[in-house]
Amino acid sequence: MHVLLTNDDGIAAPGLRALENAVIQLGWHYTIVAPAMEQSQCGHRVTTHQILQVETLAENRNAVHGTPADCVRLALFALDLKPDLVLSGINAGGNMGQDLVISGTVAAAREAAYHGIRSMALSHYMIRELAVDWQRTAAWMAEIVQETYAQDHPPSTFWNINLPHLPAERMALPPRILCQPARSPLNVSYSFSKDMQGYIYSASYASRPRDEGSDVEACFSGNVAVSLLRI
Repeated sequence: MHVLLTNDDGIAAPGLRALENAVIQLGWHYTIVAPAMEQSQCGHRVTTHQILQVETLAENRNAVHGTPADCVRLALFALDLKPDLVLSGINAGGNMGQDLVISGTVAAAREAAYHGIRSMALSHYMIRELAVDWQRTAAWMAEIVQETYAQDHPPSTFWNINLPHLPAERMALPPRILCQPARSPLNVSYSFSKDMQGYIYSASYASRPRDEGSDVEACFSGNVAVSLLRI
């Protein structure tokens, strides 16, 4: 079992370290090919007219000066990796509903699915007032990934999984809810800054609509939101 690990928060992100720990717990062989710098909300952008530089930091650890989708393409077609599974994350923040077209985390899993490789996008919804227990997150993700990988995975699909943010005393893995991406748009707002002579994005992620049966409703209710997405 060979797993390709990537993300959009950058190769030094704590979420990627947690994902690495989850794969180690499963006893799977892995290679990291992740952006050298944060690439959040870059969507499915790819680099085709510039040189892509790759730094080999260790035998199984590569930093790419490009996007998450670039990382998957380079892993497959330049570094000659042949993974059985691609895991993208664990993103520091949710990726649900309208986020799916914006997220670099999701784009990496989608890129793998385009090439016929099983993949999962993994994210952790954040509540500002709560600290993140990345050790607990790694343990939860190890169980979730193993459970999800064992399920039927039709061609041209990939999984999108979002963890809820729960208090530290909640150690048991929450229920997994199979759901669809929310359809309602984000509550977008802007404020004008006279000093900067421009508009500043000021929407609240936590106040977004909780469509019935959606990933947002499931995750915001304290469950693990699990969606099977088709490319």
